Amino acid sequence: MNEVVLIVDDSLTVRMDLAEAFESAGFEVLSCGTVAEARALLASRRIGVVVLDVILPDGNGVDLLTEIRASAASARLPVLMLSSEAEVKDRIRGLRTGADEYVGKPYERAYVVAKARQFVRPDAASPATRRSILVIDDSVTFREQMRQAFEEAGYAVTVAGSGEEGLALAASLRPGAIVVDGLLPGMDGAALIRRVRLDAALRGIPCVLLTGSEDLGAELRALDAGADAFVRKDEDVDVILAKFAAALRVAAGAGGEATSSLSGPKRVLAIDDSNTYLQELGEMLHGEGYDVVLAHSGEEALDLLGVQTVDCILLDLMMPGLGGQETCRRIKSSAGLRDTPLIMLTALEDRAAVLEGLAAGADDYIQKSGEFDVLKARIRTQMRRQQVETENRRIREELLRQEIEAGRARAAQELAETRAQMVLELKKKNEELEAFSYSVSHDLRGPLRAIAGYSQILEEDYTALLDGEGHRVIGEIQANCNMMGALINDLLEFSRLGRTPINAALLDMDELVAAAWSRTASTAAELRIGPLPPSRGDRALVMQVWINLLSNAVKYSGGRERPVIEVGGHLESAEAVYSVRDNGAGFDMHYYKKLFGVFQRLHSSNEFAGTGVGLAIVHNIVTRHGGRIWAESREGEGALFQFTLPAMDGDGEEG
Repeated sequence: MNEVVLIVDDSLTVRMDLAEAFESAGFEVLSCGTVAEARALLASRRIGVVVLDVILPDGNGVDLLTEIRASAASARLPVLMLSSEAEVKDRIRGLRTGADEYVGKPYERAYVVAKARQFVRPDAASPATRRSILVIDDSVTFREQMRQAFEEAGYAVTVAGSGEEGLALAASLRPGAIVVDGLLPGMDGAALIRRVRLDAALRGIPCVLLTGSEDLGAELRALDAGADAFVRKDEDVDVILAKFAAALRVAAGAGGEATSSLSGPKRVLAIDDSNTYLQELGEMLHGEGYDVVLAHSGEEALDLLGVQTVDCILLDLMMPGLGGQETCRRIKSSAGLRDTPLIMLTALEDRAAVLEGLAAGADDYIQKSGEFDVLKARIRTQMRRQQVETENRRIREELLRQEIEAGRARAAQELAETRAQMVLELKKKNEELEAFSYSVSHDLRGPLRAIAGYSQILEEDYTALLDGEGHRVIGEIQANCNMMGALINDLLEFSRLGRTPINAALLDMDELVAAAWSRTASTAAELRIGPLPPSRGDRALVMQVWINLLSNAVKYSGGRERPVIEVGGHLESAEAVYSVRDNGAGFDMHYYKKLFGVFQRLHSSNEFAGTGVGLAIVHNIVTRHGGRIWAESREGEGALFQFTLPAMDGDGEEG
């Protein structure tokens, strides 16, 4: 028996749109446009879940919710509130009254259906409990034929009309298998399968790609995208059913523990006192499929976070009342919120303010602009980081639990095997994060090349039409394109290093330092080299460590009348310790925890050029070699960086 959803909304368009979505997901749908009609249906029918608008012609949805919660018969009835009201106080009131979820308009219908399904069918996401199939095709006729055939064969079927809707449903339902048409508007079938394969939570779902094309290369392209099987639409339905049965058998044997999906429904809280920028930001985020909450102050945001969780926070640095820094500090001091990614938005590059924001706990910062491509990439990167960290935490907790159990009853060999499996899983999660960073960086190159190319055309072909200010603006565009290009190249390098295998060999550190110094192109700085013991490592990667550390030392000593760089080393037990000291600008140790993070800069770009990736690369290489890296400094008194590598004994063996 299908669950019944009651849709209460005064907009006929909304009722029809949601009715179609819920019916496609297997619900029985009742709908009405007034409080009076809703009361009558609640009294006469058994309802599984309610989707309730706030503003209705004969009353208020929150008041109706109050009646529902006060009745013994409906007190536990799941209610999802849906409203175009922009006021955060209305959202807070609805949630405090007892709404199970609150979604703002314009809504993503796949998100609404997924949330409702979680309330009434909490086990629906487990493919082990149901033989479930997701059919994605823009042809209503064909997908209904597929639905009928699969249901007659005993499968539970959900359908979607686009790749974007199908991906959202896959993330929320975790079907046993996916059948997707190769040609779809927007995201096509091959692109959807690639997204599924990149998502840690979805990659095990078997996918079959359908096509009406006679192209002989279509099957190779489908399999290259990651499809488990390829079927032509004109094949007999029994062939399709047989291929799905085989795919489901493989999936059932694979097992695996459920994890959160990056493609699943996500909620973003945007906080800014500029209503114009906030609305523009909200439209962009809605277009990316996020559920968006807009708050005009830090006080509103904190009230909202007290009743509803979010997946990412965008916070304006400069706001009246409770400013961005204090709002960030309060969010990050809360045990339930501190792990939520928070990106600080700044209108100006104010070094002191940015540093204070990062010190307050912000995970990233970005300058405001009307171009949102970089912001979208940062949001997805922060969400992926949080997902990987959550999985890493789960793995560590499981390791600890296993150790405790081993102390009571299991053999040491079994514990070692479990630990090895967990370590492999942890490594896989980190590789997923690196692959995602590489993909984001690679995709940003296209629009950047277009911006640089068009600005060059303006400068060369329309130079006579531009005044001095016009030439200055074009120069700024090109300079920022160059800076962004350097940033992308550094991020690609950072991602590549994470996947580069280490070819360890005996290292002559004197030769490596000399070669690295020649790459810094410095003529003003004096280099002093002390004894450097040999060690073992990958020559190319360790060379990159020296290049980055020496280049940093030269850059931050550039303001000195007589810049001096000192390089030294010594042995400590089984480690070789190396150091690079400069007499440059130094930094405040208060911000030390940000030093080796990606995009973390402790000086503004006006003072010192750079992308904030160089030290992250150094940290990555040293830790992959099993070493450690740390730094000491005071502002205006230079900096000392030290790192370790495995030591070598007199015979060239590891100590």
